[in-house]
Amino acid sequence: MKIRKALVAATAFVLALTGCGGSGGSSSSSADAGKDARTTVKLGVVGTVYEDLWKPATQKLESEGIDVQFVQFADYTTPNNALNSGEIDLNGFQHETFFENDIKQNNYKITNIGYTFIVPLNLYSEKIKSVDELKDGDTVAIPDDPTNGGRALRVLQSAGILNLKPEASDLPTVADIASFNKQVEIKELKANIIASSLPDVTAGIVNDAFALDFGLGSDKVIYEDTTLDDRRYWNIVAARTSDLEDPAKVETYRKVIKAFQTDETNELFQTEFDSHFVKAGWDEDLLAGK
Repeated sequence: MKIRKALVAATAFVLALTGCGGSGGSSSSSADAGKDARTTVKLGVVGTVYEDLWKPATQKLESEGIDVQFVQFADYTTPNNALNSGEIDLNGFQHETFFENDIKQNNYKITNIGYTFIVPLNLYSEKIKSVDELKDGDTVAIPDDPTNGGRALRVLQSAGILNLKPEASDLPTVADIASFNKQVEIKELKANIIASSLPDVTAGIVNDAFALDFGLGSDKVIYEDTTLDDRRYWNIVAARTSDLEDPAKVETYRKVIKAFQTDETNELFQTEFDSHFVKAGWDEDLLAGK
């Protein structure tokens, strides 16, 4: 099955690969001058599944003289630094809240240039069939990173399991839990091991990309994520802010975004990935006026 083949490879990558990065400056460049000149764009991603998601776009771009070179990273902390320092031209691995928080923490000079998709963050269980079956003392796992952990807490609030303090920020933590409707224990784990840890907890919030990696079907979902319209969790493509002053690069990046936001990509989401990736923000042109 194509889904399984692609995503098992992604799991092995996320768990085991060491970070990759170019050396020196940006590699976005034209080949030999003339009518056959081509442009190479280095795109930083986390996991080989992104290469499958971008396949319709890369095929289209190839016909337009643009070659996308994927640069794989082992974690979510490296790609923005690599983009900021000029090792890659673009990256596409993060949602907007993660992006904005990383800029705030590290003062990166990078900009969101377009939206790609949103990945649901559903509540899965191998032990119970519905949230109503949760009982006092049960354990619910959530991601331990601030952005996905905060989003997970909002999903649990929507599910009626807990209540967050009214003043909680966009990135709530367990300290922002005001009360429990179900007296469960919240266990914070690395996002990429929650799916494999389900036998050890009652339920867990799992990013759907990891759910696919580990073969979790919809029959294991006991509560569906309701944040799909929340732009804070839409995934983006980012570029160096300084590159947006170069008309040639802007035009190239515009083509990259438009090549991704197509019916072919959306069909791929639905057929090959069973709608575990959902298009988001395709009607917004973030490069308008550049």
